[in-house]
Amino acid sequence: MPDFRSNCPLSSALDVIGDKWTLLIVRDMIVHHKSTFMEFERSDEKIAASILAKRLKWLQKEGIITKQKMPQNKKTNIYLLTEKGLAFTPVIMELVAWSEFSLRESHSEMTDYGVATFILNKPEQTEVIQNSYRDFANTFDINL
Repeated sequence: MPDFRSNCPLSSALDVIGDKWTLLIVRDMIVHHKSTFMEFERSDEKIAASILAKRLKWLQKEGIITKQKMPQNKKTNIYLLTEKGLAFTPVIMELVAWSEFSLRESHSEMTDYGVATFILNKPEQTEVIQNSYRDFANTFDINL
């Protein structure tokens, strides 16, 4: 468990997931279905290997992801979201929506994640995104 700075729920959540790298790793898992160290390392944001390793260990310790051997290649570790981690889907999508509506004008090259569809129908779209990830994770024949 992390050392919590206060009893505020938002502050406590930020103690667990509040740095940019942690959120980007979770985004890569939810949105891009990344699951290996190499896939995370190749992200556009260019996370350093040492930071990536620390964040993956942290996410594992907090029960947000699991680390397992890839069934087809026991030399490769795969990282998969737990249900606790998958519960971040609406948080990630709300941050994407905020960015879309608040930053698009000054950053026109931003990737379009289809935020309008998400905003119009949040519960259903959250479920679609989560089920897409579950389908992806099930391709590894691993019980989460």
